[in-house]
Amino acid sequence: MSAHQRRIRAGRLWILAGIVLLSINLRPAITGTAPVLGELRARYGLDDTGAAVLTTLPVLCLGVFASLAPPLARRVGTEPAIVAALSLITAGIGLRGLASPVALYTGTVLAGTGIAIGNVLLPAIIKHRFPIRTGTLTGIAMTIMAASGAVAAGLAIPLDETIGWHLAFLVWALPSLAAALLWVRNARKAPRYRRIAPASRGRHARRPDPVPADAEPADAEPAGRLLRSRLAWAVAGFLGAVSCTFYVLVSWLPMILQDYGYTGPESAAMLSVMMLVGIPFGFVVPLTATRLTDQRPLLLGVLAVMAAGLGGLVLAPGQAWTWVLVTGVATGSAFPLAIILLALRSPSPPTTARLSGMAQTVGYLLAALGPLTMGLLRSATGSWQTPLLVLLALLVPKTVLGLYAARPGLVHSRLIATGTSPDADSALALSSR
Repeated sequence: MSAHQRRIRAGRLWILAGIVLLSINLRPAITGTAPVLGELRARYGLDDTGAAVLTTLPVLCLGVFASLAPPLARRVGTEPAIVAALSLITAGIGLRGLASPVALYTGTVLAGTGIAIGNVLLPAIIKHRFPIRTGTLTGIAMTIMAASGAVAAGLAIPLDETIGWHLAFLVWALPSLAAALLWVRNARKAPRYRRIAPASRGRHARRPDPVPADAEPADAEPAGRLLRSRLAWAVAGFLGAVSCTFYVLVSWLPMILQDYGYTGPESAAMLSVMMLVGIPFGFVVPLTATRLTDQRPLLLGVLAVMAAGLGGLVLAPGQAWTWVLVTGVATGSAFPLAIILLALRSPSPPTTARLSGMAQTVGYLLAALGPLTMGLLRSATGSWQTPLLVLLALLVPKTVLGLYAARPGLVHSRLIATGTSPDADSALALSSR
């Protein structure tokens, strides 16, 4: 192996390590809050609305700030944008560790903003750097995200009892700081791109500068064109419906189970188990989806399992452990399926980034309504039965949108639609550092 090949291989390993660390930090800041929500309410005197806002803020940030990721990546580069995302997560977690309600809410917004940017850039960096391993690496990333979220939920109460909730929050600033430092290294080594001037069209026109194999046209998929795509809207709607169910359960499942008579530690353990049981499906589902030409049978199977789990919580709450396990299989499969569809429905990495930004903006704005609405329904009715029935009813639009998003097809880029090819007018060339 030549020195050049070793450098390329080492660079890919550094990017792979960065993807792993990025994935680790996209869940704990959210899932580590719900188990200690009761203590936060008691300490700060939060009413139902205040608690609902706290659980809604992270998901709302995922929707509001997801649209920042594509223009940020185009302006400064994908790797520096990931550094910015991880820095926001670290700062937000650190701020939440301060014993102040203002710091708690402000830190939640900062961490949610960083997670929003990271969520969008994760599938794009995978498809860009590892185009023939998209399914495998997406599965690995989803598995890691599920595992880190489950660990954060499971350790929340033990850490709270051992060192206090404010220090328990600060624990998760360490992996995000480590990830940010690693991505600083990746950003320093990443190639920079610039637009090259249009080549003349005459007989003696200069050939365009060589374009790296992984470079793509900067304007491959204008945002306005995506907004006119029914397939893009279906992908966004399905992601939103799936995320709504997941974040409602992450935010309120411990409280739901406590209302059913389970203790605080047991309800926190159930939330952790729900996420743990979905871990292997986070790997298997994206890998399976990439090997299918039509993902609709897989989608219907996942939604059937989800209906069984949610229905069981409504009809037989005394068997909550069983239904939590079933629901864990469903949520552990549905979200990775929604994420891999971003890549499967995109013809190029830039289109993946733009579709990811659009879908996560629209999807998470819809999902943000979930925790808040369910909390307000609980406050109005005095029971969790109505919110759970609403989650069951959400399966209908979820099925309609999912069937459209999972059928074979691509969100066509302007490049494909017009039949043009990347030339000197639209290419990106490697610039000198």
